[in-house]
Amino acid sequence: MNAALFVAKTGMSAQDTALRTISNNLANVNTDGFKRDRAVFEDLLYQVQRQPGAQSSESTELPSGYQLGSGVRTVGTQKLFTQGTLEITEQNLDVAIQGRGFLQFSTPDGEIGYSRHGQLQLNSNGDLVNAQGFLLEPQITIPQDTTSLTIGIDGVVSVTQASTGTATQIGQIQLADFTNPGGLLAVGGNLYKETTSSGAPTVTNPNSDGLGSTVQGALENSNVNSVEELVNMISTQRAFEMNSKVISTADQMLSFVTQQL
Repeated sequence: MNAALFVAKTGMSAQDTALRTISNNLANVNTDGFKRDRAVFEDLLYQVQRQPGAQSSESTELPSGYQLGSGVRTVGTQKLFTQGTLEITEQNLDVAIQGRGFLQFSTPDGEIGYSRHGQLQLNSNGDLVNAQGFLLEPQITIPQDTTSLTIGIDGVVSVTQASTGTATQIGQIQLADFTNPGGLLAVGGNLYKETTSSGAPTVTNPNSDGLGSTVQGALENSNVNSVEELVNMISTQRAFEMNSKVISTADQMLSFVTQQL
């Protein structure tokens, strides 16, 4: 019975982690470019009292063993990089990625941050930056007398200036891709960092080599499905209640033993 208490405790702890993951998903349901998480669990070590397949006599063997599990634990949270729906904003500096790839931004620590959030803005120098002021890589500067700006599906940035009246290409947006996007390190601020698990980035132009295209005047919504998350929350709550019921039952059995014997 004491073992049942500890097993149920691991179950409650795992469901608490699952609920925290769900709550983070729901909190970011309206965060552009956000990718939902899911908790990954595994069962703990088993106490093997009788080995499956062991000899029960000279000519027979056990068809099944006697194995007692010791609970569950959380081994990770997995980012699911499925495509979010595109929302048309009609803002010239909003860029959504239709397909694979990440925008690149220079972070203050000298490293590159990767993001699916394409709500670009201009700093005082006319450089394209994200909401935190991190420069887009490669750097693109918009001339002051720009009257119109166009971003093609291949990432080519063109502007029309009042001084010339003709369209001129001023830069090229490039996307980074990873062998294992799920291995990226989420650092907050809609940014990810490269890790050994993600592999080194492959940087190329949009709409080529299997990468997605850039869509001007649109943003990628969060891929969180609120209905699915609410169903998962109900399931998690019931699992938590069942584990708490095990603790209550084990406590009642121990109480009976101490009071009646």
